[in-house]
Amino acid sequence: MTPKERSELVETDAGVARITWHTADRPRLVLAVSHGAGGGIEARDLRALAAELPAHGVTVALVEQPWRVAGKKVAPAPKTLDVGWRGLWPALARPGLPVIAGGRSAGARVACRTATELGAHAVLALSFPLHPPGKPEKSRADELLGAGVPTLVVQGGNDPFGKPAEFPKGSYHLVEIPYGDHGFAVPKRADIGQDEAVARITDEVTAWIKGLREC
Repeated sequence: MTPKERSELVETDAGVARITWHTADRPRLVLAVSHGAGGGIEARDLRALAAELPAHGVTVALVEQPWRVAGKKVAPAPKTLDVGWRGLWPALARPGLPVIAGGRSAGARVACRTATELGAHAVLALSFPLHPPGKPEKSRADELLGAGVPTLVVQGGNDPFGKPAEFPKGSYHLVEIPYGDHGFAVPKRADIGQDEAVARITDEVTAWIKGLREC
């Protein structure tokens, strides 16, 4: 770890979670982002944001849910994920610093479901799983539309969990990463390279955060 990167364990009612902090010199906001049901904080988008945002005054907290810390391979039910997130929140809410709740995939759902309750400043939803692959009738749009705070959705153009054109109209802002799948991987045949795709994610998130009104 670098001198500005540190980890801490947090007890929650769902078990022990871990926060890895990437601290800005003069933070004005905290972005707390969790992983999905099939991976951890090593995801390319989460790592890219942790590397980029501190230079813009945003401290990034990469959150590992208790099931990941315990070494389990299967995520628990959504209600249990929410319990873990609620338990972490007091450690994320630094005095005087607004907190943006975020996550990728299942983590994005958690952030949306709890944003108003926990007093999140905004929500960042990376690869929001609008529906299970091939089952558009099982929509989770109500979670996204019910976030109740400014929300940015960053979605891959070929995400089987919901392509950008499938998303309903709402007050949130949606950014498409061309050709990206659920993990924002782009095929070699695409006219955008992997590094460029990741850079678009960090650029769009940085611009959106700068446009948010501070508390």
